[in-house]
Amino acid sequence: MAVTIEIRGVTKRFGEVSAVEDLSFTVQPGRITGFLGPNGAGKTTTLRILLGLVAATAGTATFNGTRYAELASPLGTVGAALEAASFHPGRSARDFLRVQAAGGGIPAERVGVVLSMVGMNEYADRRVGGYSLGMRQRLGLAGALLGDPDVLVLDEPTNGLDPEGIRWTREFLRAFAASGRTVLVSSHLLAEVQQMVDDVVVLARGRLVYSGTLDELAAQEKVTTRVRAAEPERLAEALAASGVAVRAANGGAGELLVDAPPEQIGRAAFAAGLELHLLAPLAGGLEELFLRMTGGER
Repeated sequence: MAVTIEIRGVTKRFGEVSAVEDLSFTVQPGRITGFLGPNGAGKTTTLRILLGLVAATAGTATFNGTRYAELASPLGTVGAALEAASFHPGRSARDFLRVQAAGGGIPAERVGVVLSMVGMNEYADRRVGGYSLGMRQRLGLAGALLGDPDVLVLDEPTNGLDPEGIRWTREFLRAFAASGRTVLVSSHLLAEVQQMVDDVVVLARGRLVYSGTLDELAAQEKVTTRVRAAEPERLAEALAASGVAVRAANGGAGELLVDAPPEQIGRAAFAAGLELHLLAPLAGGLEELFLRMTGGER
C-alpha cells in the first residue's frame, strides 16, 4: 500500500527551548526524501514525534492521515532505525532479531529473510559487540524490515560508513522506493545522501528552510564549471542553444567557462556526441547552497 507521510504544523518545546517550530512537509511514496540539517536542527525530535516516541506541543505527524499509535499494523506499515548502537553486545544479530520479531508478533521465519536482504547471513551468529559500525547499521536496517513495512524511517543511516557501505545503502533504498514504498532518511550532510534522494526537506534551528525536489534545489544555485572539450566550438554552440552562458577560459586551448553544473554540461555533450576531457566546478554547488541555507560553515 502506498503511504504518504504528512507533517503539519508540528511544534515541540522543551520548557522555554523550541526544538521544532511550526514544521510542515510531505513525504511521497515511491521516492526517497532526505531530511537534512545540521546537528541540533530538530531532525531526530521530528522523527521521534512521527513515531510516537515524543508528544508534539502542537501539530500532527501522520501516515496516510493516521498517527503511528493508531495504525492497525504499526510494524507492517513503518520500519524505523533511529540508533545503530542500541544493541546488546553479547547477543548475536540473529538472536536480537528473533526477540524483536517475537515482541512484534512477526513469524520467526522472517528473521532469515531480512538477514539475507541486508547481506548479513555470514555474520548473523556473531556477537554484536564485535561488529563494525557498518554492520550495526545493516542490523538496524534488518530490524526495520522485519514487518515488511510500506515505509522506512532511518536516522543517519550512512553515518560512519565507508564508500562501499554508502553505495550499498543507496542501491538498497533505491530498490525499496522503486517498489512504490516510502523512504525518509535523515542526515546532517547533503553530500552523503545527494546521490540517493529524490526530494529534500531542509531544517535549520527547528524551522523549515526548503522542501522540494533535489533538482529544484540545484536550480537555485549558480555554478561555474571549467570545461575542456575536443571540439569546444561545437560544445559552446550546443550549450548556448539551451540558454547557458559560455565564455573562453584563460587556460589552455579548448577550455571554456560555463555557467552550469557539470551534470548539465555532461548531458548536453552526450546528446551532441561530443568528447569532454575536463569538467571541474569552480564555485558553488549544492553543498555550498546547503551550508548557506542552514547557516553552517565549512
